[in-house]
Amino acid sequence: MAQTVGRNVAAPLLFLNLIMYFIVVGFASWCLNKFINGQTNHPSFGGNGATMFFLIFAILAGVMGIASKLAGANHIRAWRSDSLAAAGSSSVVAWALTALAFGLACKQISTGGYRGWRLKILEAFIIILAFTQLLYILLLHAGVFSSKYGPGYRDTDYPATGVDPIHKGTAGAVPATRVV
Repeated sequence: MAQTVGRNVAAPLLFLNLIMYFIVVGFASWCLNKFINGQTNHPSFGGNGATMFFLIFAILAGVMGIASKLAGANHIRAWRSDSLAAAGSSSVVAWALTALAFGLACKQISTGGYRGWRLKILEAFIIILAFTQLLYILLLHAGVFSSKYGPGYRDTDYPATGVDPIHKGTAGAVPATRVV
């Protein structure tokens, strides 16, 4: 299938989101480790009452984001409607977890108190990822509106022979009759 506008824009955004999700997992796991060990007075950490919940959802969003980017890379490679289902559904789940972490990041910022530079960077990355992941989902599903933007839900690359692609080897075959 020929290159389309959605594929050319979604591929760099997929790579950018993948790198950002790796950074989120790194910072969130470091902060969660310090929080569990009781080292909240570390100069680059700090935190408040929302920190524990924020870190847990940030790690969940990061791990699910990385997994969804792997399915998305397969879809970018194949760029067919059957690979769109896995890429689209996992991206929506990753965006939902990122949106939850986004809400907790906003709560942590509004609660105030001392927050170290690592928490501030993690909050910034979650806020940016909430919007870039949403943009990525919209680009994946742009094929619904026009085939110029990508594969739609009803598009197939199968030939229009009227044959079911699953049973294409047996369609129209006449069973052998035995002459006695």
